[in-house]
Amino acid sequence: MEQNLFESERHDDTIKDQYLTFAIEDEDYGVEIAFVKEIIKMQSITKVPEMPSFIEGIINLRGDLIGVLDVRKRFGKEPKEHDEETCIIVLSYNDYTLGIIVDAVQETAIIPSDRIAPPPSAKLSYANQFVRNIGKVGDEVKLLMDVERFLAQD
Repeated sequence: MEQNLFESERHDDTIKDQYLTFAIEDEDYGVEIAFVKEIIKMQSITKVPEMPSFIEGIINLRGDLIGVLDVRKRFGKEPKEHDEETCIIVLSYNDYTLGIIVDAVQETAIIPSDRIAPPPSAKLSYANQFVRNIGKVGDEVKLLMDVERFLAQD
């Protein structure tokens, strides 16, 4: 069962099994909806010197300055020109807010715990270190992010 993030009727008491899903290249990822503050269109990003290469810079979000991280760069993937589907997901974790640039936001999916499995133990790619679990939505597989590890700097 899937639920559209933009439905007018929200069930705030049932966010436990909800994940915002997004695409990076041909891979589908998910982040717990509890960490998602909002989704915004791409905007001008101010570069900050001496930051890790995957940190794009900062944006002014209604008076608050927040860092913006490029998921493609964080995963060691080739950069891609931003298009109309590219957007920033604003995450909030432990009083820390950060925007992440993704290729496209897909939907809010309900993934009950019985449809979630641990990832394979083999390290297949650099991005695997940021995957906490694998979620099954119908016939599709979603790589569920470990937000704490993902937001930590190397």
